[in-house]
Amino acid sequence: MLSNTAMSIIDKCSIFRQKCVLCAATDATNGLCAPCRRSLPRLPDEQCPRCAEPVAGGALCGHCQRSLPAFDALHVPYIFGYPLSGLIHAFKYGKRLQLAGALGGLLSEFAACQALKYDYVIPVPLAKERLAERGFNQSHELARAIAVTMRSPFSAQLCWRKCNTLPQASLGRAERLKNVRHAFGVKRRCDGLSIAIVDDVATSGATLSALAETLKKQGAKRVDAWVLARAFSPKT
Repeated sequence: MLSNTAMSIIDKCSIFRQKCVLCAATDATNGLCAPCRRSLPRLPDEQCPRCAEPVAGGALCGHCQRSLPAFDALHVPYIFGYPLSGLIHAFKYGKRLQLAGALGGLLSEFAACQALKYDYVIPVPLAKERLAERGFNQSHELARAIAVTMRSPFSAQLCWRKCNTLPQASLGRAERLKNVRHAFGVKRRCDGLSIAIVDDVATSGATLSALAETLKKQGAKRVDAWVLARAFSPKT
């Protein structure tokens, strides 16, 4: 993984000039030109301080008032909408690993503005079957990118997924929570540690909450979740 300084030098050098992954313009920085970057759907500033649900006044949302997720905060810059949703879908399901730079860059830029540091930055792990099917873990690429930005240790070995759970996208909120309740394991104690867990998209936050709960049971003091985009499901 290149350092941020190296990436900046490459972006400014014409011999390495990249094409925008959305419009193919040749003046792209980290894979996106300025107009396409501005077209990405930003999450409103007023949001639930726990799960990032857009809420007027930034109050705790209804879901979190009824049942707080195990993670302490969800950090997310974008809404899962056009055209970002297409890029994430192509990256995740179309095996377009070359999009890792552009998407990792977006999350890294957001992370750089937060000035946070962790004892570990870890990706949400995939089950062995899902990893074999996709060929890579998209969360691994995003986590590795922001770990560099945060100057925090990256680990893909601390946690594992015990079983190949049903796809969350096909389930309602209550089913999502049940589906991943005991899905994760942690290989060692995490007493007093502050940990960032990273995924590509959050909808109900059930997966992130389940992993955060498992880490806290092993002694983690704080677990923050980081995702590139927040989706909103019509299912309750």
